[in-house]
Amino acid sequence: MPSTVDIHDLIASKPDKEILFTEDFREFGSSEAIKSAMHRFVKRGVLKRLAKGIYVKPGYSDLLKMETMPPLEALAQAIAKRDHARITPTGAMAMYKLGLTTQVPLKLTYLTDGSARKINIGKTEITFKRVTPKKLAFKGKLSSLAIPALSEIGQTNLDQDLEKRVITQLKKEKYEDLKHDIRLAPQWIAEIMAKAL
Repeated sequence: MPSTVDIHDLIASKPDKEILFTEDFREFGSSEAIKSAMHRFVKRGVLKRLAKGIYVKPGYSDLLKMETMPPLEALAQAIAKRDHARITPTGAMAMYKLGLTTQVPLKLTYLTDGSARKINIGKTEITFKRVTPKKLAFKGKLSSLAIPALSEIGQTNLDQDLEKRVITQLKKEKYEDLKHDIRLAPQWIAEIMAKAL
């Protein structure tokens, strides 16, 4: 049996809103014993279970007088780090991160070179779609968002205002990274991105 004291000490050493996986505790015993210990900590309110094998140490906001959780993007990044995989947001999440919409998407989709999977967190769904490494070869932080964001909007739905906002963001990108990523983009998107050079 794992020592619940040791596990509790490890959890206590973590900052609030830290995402934890059952694998983080494997040194303390078998997977079944760890799961049992995790279940007890969830019942005590020390941890919150987000999905199978995924937990979070909840934070608390004195201002809001309520528990606080990390953003779902942090969860996606933590899963990618655990799996030693690369991810990049697509669609609505890319638009949100690029500042083209204020609406936080309820469904997050990421391209990955790791395992394809779908994780449900409450009413939200995180999907990882496995793709070839070439689709994750972008270098720029902003250009790697602009390509899926423009794909989501679509060429026929892109108005002048949105195009201008995308170009304004891309002007903040490193010149060499932008040039590199333009070569990987579909032609109509590459032509828009080139206006930021």
